[in-house]
Amino acid sequence: MRSPELPADRPATRWATRLAFWVSGFGMACWAPLVPFAKQRLGVDDTTLGLLLLCLGLGSVIAMPVAGRLCVRHGSRPLVAGCGLGLAWVLPGLSLASSPWALGGVLVLFGALLGAMDVAMNVHAVVVEQAAGRPLMSGFHGCFSVGGFAGAGLMTLLLSHGWLAPGATLGCAALMALGIALAWPRLLRGVRGGEDDSPGPGFALPRGVVLLLACLAAISFLAEGAMLDWGALWLTESGLAASAQGGLGFIGFSLAMTLGRFGGDALTARIGDRRTLQAGGLLAFAGLVLLLSAPVLSLALAGFVLVGLGASNVVPVLFRRAGAQPQMPPALAIAAVTTLGYAGILLGPALIGWVSGALGLRVAFGLLALLLLALPLSARAATLSGTR
Repeated sequence: MRSPELPADRPATRWATRLAFWVSGFGMACWAPLVPFAKQRLGVDDTTLGLLLLCLGLGSVIAMPVAGRLCVRHGSRPLVAGCGLGLAWVLPGLSLASSPWALGGVLVLFGALLGAMDVAMNVHAVVVEQAAGRPLMSGFHGCFSVGGFAGAGLMTLLLSHGWLAPGATLGCAALMALGIALAWPRLLRGVRGGEDDSPGPGFALPRGVVLLLACLAAISFLAEGAMLDWGALWLTESGLAASAQGGLGFIGFSLAMTLGRFGGDALTARIGDRRTLQAGGLLAFAGLVLLLSAPVLSLALAGFVLVGLGASNVVPVLFRRAGAQPQMPPALAIAAVTTLGYAGILLGPALIGWVSGALGLRVAFGLLALLLLALPLSARAATLSGTR
C-alpha cells in the first residue's frame, strides 16, 4: 500500500477508524425496527416483504467489488466519508417510501452504501493496524457490533416513545452525520488498496490464498446468518423454549461475539492468527454440537454463546490476512472476501432452509458444524503467506 500523507499510527486515526465502524453498524441496525412499520405502511404480505429484504443484500453485493476498485484508484477516505454521509441521507427514505418498488429501490441504494463503506473502512483499518504493528482489527469490528446495538436500541426507544418513523430516522441520521464529520479530518488521506493489475470495473476473481480466505469468510458469515434466521426456530421447535423466549439464543450469540471481539486483539497478539482461527473454528463447532444435543434451555443458550465466541475473531483475522497477502491488491482482496462473505450470509440461510425442508433442521445445523471444521483445518494454509 502507498504511504499515507499523515502518520498512520496515531490515536486520532485509530479513534476515527473505530467511529467509522460504529457509524456503519449503527446505520445498518436502524433499519431492523422499521421493518414492521414498512410492512404495515405498504400493506405487503410476507413473500413480498422477503423480496424487499433481499434488496438490501443485493445492493451490498453489487457495490462491494466496485468499492474495491475505487479504493485502489482514489483511496478509502473519500469512500468512507461519502458512504457514511450517504447512509445518513438515505435512512429517512426507508420510512417514507410509499410503494414496494420505491422501498426496494431505496433498500438497494442503502445496501450499496453499506457494502461500499464496509470494504473501504476495512481497507483503511488494515493500514492503521499494520502501522500500529499489533492486532486492532477485532476491536474495530467490535465497534461495529456496538453501533448495531446502539442503532437498534435508539430507534426502538424513539418509536416506542411515540416518535413517528420519519422523525426517528432523521434523528438517527443526524447522529450518523455527526459521527462522520468527527471522523473525516482524522482519517488517513493517502490510503489506497494497492495497484490495480486487472482490467475493467467488475469483480476481481479471488486467486491463491484470497480464494481460501473468501471461502472461510463465507462459512463464518453463514454461521452468523444461521444463528439469526434459524436459531430461534430451533429453540422453539425442539421444545426448549416458548415462542416468546426464542430470541434469547441470538441475544446470547450477539453479546458473546461483541465481547469476544473486544478481547480478540489481545488474544491474537498472544497466540497469533493461525491459532485464533483454529480455536475459533473448534469453539464454534463445539457450540453447535452442544446446541444440537442440549436437553435444556440453559445448555442450548451456552451453545449459542460458544458459537458467538468462536466466530467473533474469525472475520477480523481473515480481513487482516487479505490485506497482508501479496497475490492481489489488498483493496481488491478485501472486496472479494467481503463479497463472498456476504453471499454466505444471504444465500446460506436459504440453503439451510432447503436442507431443513428435505432432511430436517438438525441435519442442516449438523452440516453447518462440519463446515466450521474447515476453519481449523485450513488455518495453516490461510496464514502461511503475507506476513509483514
